[in-house]
Amino acid sequence: MAILNLLPLNYRRPALVERPATSASQVSTQQSEDGSVNQGDTSLKSIRSGSSGGIPPPLSFDRIIEGGTCPPCTVRDFMNYLIYVERSAENLQFFLWYRDFEKRFNEAQTADLALAPEWTLAMEEEAIARIKKEQAEKARVKPSKSVSPAVAEIFKGTDFEKPIRKPSVATAIATTPISSLAANNDGDPFGTPPRTPSDRGHHYPNSTTATTYNTAANEAFALAGLKAPFAIQPFRVELDRIIATYIMSGSPRQLNLSDREQKAVLQALCFTTHPSALRVVVRSVESTLRQQAHPNFIRWSICNGNPVRVTFARCLGVGTIALSTIAAIILTLSSAPRGFRALPAIGWVIGVATLVAAYKGMCVVLHGLHHRHVRPWELFVVDEEDHQQNEKEQDVRSEKSLETGSNSFENEPWVVKYEKRNLIRKIFDREVWIQEPALRQIQDTIFVQSLLFAFICAGGLTAIFVPLPGGNLF
Repeated sequence: MAILNLLPLNYRRPALVERPATSASQVSTQQSEDGSVNQGDTSLKSIRSGSSGGIPPPLSFDRIIEGGTCPPCTVRDFMNYLIYVERSAENLQFFLWYRDFEKRFNEAQTADLALAPEWTLAMEEEAIARIKKEQAEKARVKPSKSVSPAVAEIFKGTDFEKPIRKPSVATAIATTPISSLAANNDGDPFGTPPRTPSDRGHHYPNSTTATTYNTAANEAFALAGLKAPFAIQPFRVELDRIIATYIMSGSPRQLNLSDREQKAVLQALCFTTHPSALRVVVRSVESTLRQQAHPNFIRWSICNGNPVRVTFARCLGVGTIALSTIAAIILTLSSAPRGFRALPAIGWVIGVATLVAAYKGMCVVLHGLHHRHVRPWELFVVDEEDHQQNEKEQDVRSEKSLETGSNSFENEPWVVKYEKRNLIRKIFDREVWIQEPALRQIQDTIFVQSLLFAFICAGGLTAIFVPLPGGNLF
């Protein structure tokens, strides 16, 4: 008989994190003597918060990102969670792109790298101080009164009519099919538009697309009060796309940056294309991923059943407890021997254990098999016999940007199909085996905790009903 490898019995699953415990702007970085930023500080690997409690080392953020986990805790599963559940996939998409960009920049051997000096911490602090000063000065200026509708109607059709602002280039990018903007995406499952570095090994597939992104980036610089940067800097075309996709206001995957952070990173990117120019954004994004998205993902992954199945399990647990209690009352009022009053304890153990496990998102039946329900977006695959085709279809699903450039999924075919799925099929949906050992260990621990609590409750109820005098009513 196999012995369960459990976590401590006082284990608690990760708490639900509504927002990061520490603001990215409060995270400090240190600068080495030669003026370079320590990689450990930039990547925020030292950041740990109370919200990450309950996550064993095999399921750590770094382990998932490095590909050291099995389904359903892989980086693709993490991406799917951020797309379909938390709806903040842009953070992970940008983070994965930045890791790849930083690696390619450091490995590049071209002469034009001299045109991309490092953006030091001193330069960053100076830029932020200048932005703060400008914002303070603007706050002291009394805002002009807006034109009332009545006055606007008077000047309508005259030379004094207020001109209508044209849609921004970012809006055009967001509404343009990504197939035309990123024709050479090569099926990248994590959706950042294709690379266009000046590393002499890649060529941009479409000059019109490059011009579109460059126009959008120049618009972002202009709105920030900056001049257009030098186009001959290495990786400039790629960074133009990143600005148009993630940083500028109205972009299809706009990151949740403050106005100060947005202006700071634009000033840095106007000066250089060095990875250190994105330090402010990376701090904010990685802080959110580590302290909010990752704990919530692990908490969500612990649930082995879909919401309908978990609700069914809760109802089943309550019903079992109620029937066992009714049986205990009937036996107490009858002339049956006292020993028979202990029989409902079996139902109490089953009911309480089922209810407690369901409260934590687990179905004990699925757990007994170490199975989980297939996610709704994984259910509807065109060709289930062709495994390579299945993986390709899942990659396209997790990409979420091949059609519109955004991470919206409301128009995907599986949404309507799953809504039309009847209740019974949802309760007994397709199952797959949980491959990740660390996740099975967490679920085993929660199941044992549920059993122990059930035995305590059943023992207490039995101790109440057995000593009672019999009613002898029948």
